[in-house]
Amino acid sequence: MSRQSWKGAALLNPAPPVLVSCGRADGTGPRPNLITVAWCGTVCSAPPMLSISLRPERYSYGIIKEGGVFCVNLPTRALAKAVDWCGVKSGRDVDKFAAMGLTAAPATAVDTVLLAESPVNLECRVTQLLPLGSHDLFLAEVAAVDVDESLLDAHGKLHLEKADLLAYCHGAYYTLGKRLGGFGWSVRKRPKAR
Repeated sequence: MSRQSWKGAALLNPAPPVLVSCGRADGTGPRPNLITVAWCGTVCSAPPMLSISLRPERYSYGIIKEGGVFCVNLPTRALAKAVDWCGVKSGRDVDKFAAMGLTAAPATAVDTVLLAESPVNLECRVTQLLPLGSHDLFLAEVAAVDVDESLLDAHGKLHLEKADLLAYCHGAYYTLGKRLGGFGWSVRKRPKAR
């Protein structure tokens, strides 16, 4: 296989495109907003933490920095148009919830709004803000997770694969494909043939 060596670039793909909601649920302060973020990731399991990276000039940046809270809303195929649209429009100019016909509902554990149409909402409390260059990283603890009951089986187990979630890869949106195996499948012992 022949390779080329390029200068460093942010090419870790695919990424989960998420709709981040921000703004106070009680209606005080700036109007609640949605921003599409592809630079989002899990960073710790105990306590549960994630990060999002935003450019300081984005409208949502100031809302999140001042309020110290936000929600990461996992988008589905049905939300794909909203994901793209909310990534190219500014909340300074338009009410994105209204324009996309989406619902801002109060979060349960933090003082912000979540996207009611999303099947999974991660309610986050900012613990640290790290300036990095073009983007600043908001490190946050996940205070609560809201899950649509349609994704739960009779025993309460989450089946996230039923949500038809999106992936973002090198400038394009995709839905997740065929399951190849579960965690540890590569080392699991096979039953002996009789």
